[in-house]
Amino acid sequence: MEHRTMTDVWAYRNPGWLDDDLTGYEIEAADGDIGKVDECNREVGASYLVVDTGPWIFGKKVMLPAGVIQDIDHDSQRVFVDRTKDEIKNAPEFDEARYREPLYRDELGDYYATRAADRGF
Repeated sequence: MEHRTMTDVWAYRNPGWLDDDLTGYEIEAADGDIGKVDECNREVGASYLVVDTGPWIFGKKVMLPAGVIQDIDHDSQRVFVDRTKDEIKNAPEFDEARYREPLYRDELGDYYATRAADRGF
């Protein structure tokens, strides 16, 4: 089984995905739809998606490290992530002013890496 660390939670599982602009793609959690990609950062080792959740959590945004992406279907423009809606909803709140800062990314990365370890990834 694959084990994700805080370091690689910011890296795409498939390096070929670094070439893909996922802006506008739908995001599918393990248990349903959560929104659309608003921003796609493809920086090596620091990649993430900012997702506009629409009505799901009152129009808030969430930030997903690239390492949670399980698969991408370009035909249907869908990104599949290996987290549940609750895991995403319970992540540290998206902070528009801080989301590019290392400390915020450390907090978020630690949350997702811990969840991955809990699930055996």
